[in-house]
Amino acid sequence: MTDRPTSTPRAAWREQLRIVIFEADTAPGKTFDVALLLAISLSILAVMLESVRQIEQAYGAELRAVEWLFTGLFTVEYVLRLICVHRATRYARSFFGIVDLLAILPSFISLALPGSRSLLVLRGIRLLRIFRVFKLVRFLGEANVLRTALVASRHKVMVFLGTVLVLVVILGTAIYIVEGSENGFTSIPRGMYWAIVTMTTVGYGDLTPQTVPGQMLASLVMIIGYGIIAIPTGIVTAEIVSASRGDITTRSCPDCLSEGHQPNARYCKDCGAEL
Repeated sequence: MTDRPTSTPRAAWREQLRIVIFEADTAPGKTFDVALLLAISLSILAVMLESVRQIEQAYGAELRAVEWLFTGLFTVEYVLRLICVHRATRYARSFFGIVDLLAILPSFISLALPGSRSLLVLRGIRLLRIFRVFKLVRFLGEANVLRTALVASRHKVMVFLGTVLVLVVILGTAIYIVEGSENGFTSIPRGMYWAIVTMTTVGYGDLTPQTVPGQMLASLVMIIGYGIIAIPTGIVTAEIVSASRGDITTRSCPDCLSEGHQPNARYCKDCGAEL
């Protein structure tokens, strides 16, 4: 299951199955993915309906039966995915591999922990496949550009967040000294909580300064917050501009399942396998 396919009938059958399950450029592949998205949506709807007490009391048994039906279908689908890919372990560790596994685990876990069935809504993440199903190449390309920009800007964003954290500690300590426990600022961590809420302009109002110096400090923090919000936006925007590139297709690599290749690409951009 982990070797590259050969010319044997079994290998050819696996390759045809892989094309149907993983490729959205063929009619059978699109039909499979549309049916899969419909099943995911109905499964999520069943879980949501079961959370309504009146519906659960009237149709609880039927909804649970429907859920187990979908769980069985998704289990078979997951096993078929492992069978047809060239490297099953790589798929199992991939993002969608983990998501596909999480789509079926809650049903089995619920046999021991009934409350865990609500985690079945995690199947909604699988709806991300819709970008492949309807061949929304433009959106797939934008998603790849955004991913590239986020990866490229991660170090700058981490430095920015570190600076904000230091600023939060300073401001939290300052408000604790200015206001004191008599005004609700009983500790520096509580002051830090206030600084985060104020700096992000959320303003819950559960903790507010009562003294004039405290209110002046709060005004300064709010002004700083408006300036800080714009910084990560500029960082990511700059990376998005530099990450923009040409058209891509929805073809997936048979080895690593990576998507987003150039139309004339002959080899995978990530692992080098032949497309």
